[in-house]
Amino acid sequence: MNKSFQPQRRTVLKRIFQYSALGLFTLLSPLAGSLMQTTQAVPAKVINLAYQSSGDLVKSKKAVEPRFKALGITVNWVGPFAAGPQLIDALNKGQVDIGNVGETPPIFDQAARPGIIPEVVYLTGRTPSDGTNQGIVVKANSPIKKVADLKGKKIAFQVGSNAQYLLAKALKEVGLKVSDIQVVALTPPQARDAFIQNKADAWVGSDPLLAAVEKDTPIRILRNAARINTLGGFYIGRRGFITQNPQLVRVFLEEAQKVGEQAEKNPSDYAKILVDEQKLDPSVAQKVASRRTYKLRRLTPAIIAEQQSVADFYFQEKIIPVKIDIKQGILAPLLYQAIIPENIK
Repeated sequence: MNKSFQPQRRTVLKRIFQYSALGLFTLLSPLAGSLMQTTQAVPAKVINLAYQSSGDLVKSKKAVEPRFKALGITVNWVGPFAAGPQLIDALNKGQVDIGNVGETPPIFDQAARPGIIPEVVYLTGRTPSDGTNQGIVVKANSPIKKVADLKGKKIAFQVGSNAQYLLAKALKEVGLKVSDIQVVALTPPQARDAFIQNKADAWVGSDPLLAAVEKDTPIRILRNAARINTLGGFYIGRRGFITQNPQLVRVFLEEAQKVGEQAEKNPSDYAKILVDEQKLDPSVAQKVASRRTYKLRRLTPAIIAEQQSVADFYFQEKIIPVKIDIKQGILAPLLYQAIIPENIK
């Protein structure tokens, strides 16, 4: 072997090891130490936090600003994003460092870039809801009486979001596929409007839009997400930012968990924010608050396996073109030790 090549080869291998998606439970200690060393480089002065149009309690409560100000870090809230796919697109462009999405957007993003280590990495899980905050909806006077009647019908929803997972799973329960319906691909607010204006036969919606429509429009819910959307979603981050700034990530997650714990004890506090910020009717805001979950949870082998099963379902149903490995978006164990605070169990 040419000796002049060896230093270059070692550098390349070091970078591969440092930035490759490492299995949560298979990383060797020397390699973990190498990766942790990279987290000290290029400390950030600004943290870009994403929020969706459905609202963000951490943003509303200004929960993280005091901690970051004390560290000399500027908090920049980016958004509102219509849904998870738009948020992840901004993350991939380097416009966002941390955000939260449902189970589906990271899967679609990874499937769209086969063979490429994903920039999107999983930070924590979110506590799952009972599924009543999301549903497949028709007008009260619609001839569509059950999910099987959706065959051939126009259904409005955000493609690449957890709305698609609910729809695909519900269709499979009755022997249908997404290819058996007419997809009306719109953002959540646009999908709601198309449904209300009778431009779609059905709508897959979630709170707070769903709760508002329930109040103002006579509808029937053919199927909610009970026993389907069990993951609750995830906080995700930009790989480069997370590996370089674990201490900032830890601060954010610690404060986000505190907000969730407080909201769980007093959901009416969140309801008031919805009234003030999103101009929701108080009764609608109370319904949204009662159906939402708030706290975060650590990634476990079971949660990772469940997310993998969601990805496998999409591949088996030919909704995504390639089979993906969720662990490519999982960080090294020592890095999780650095970013996950004690108050997240």
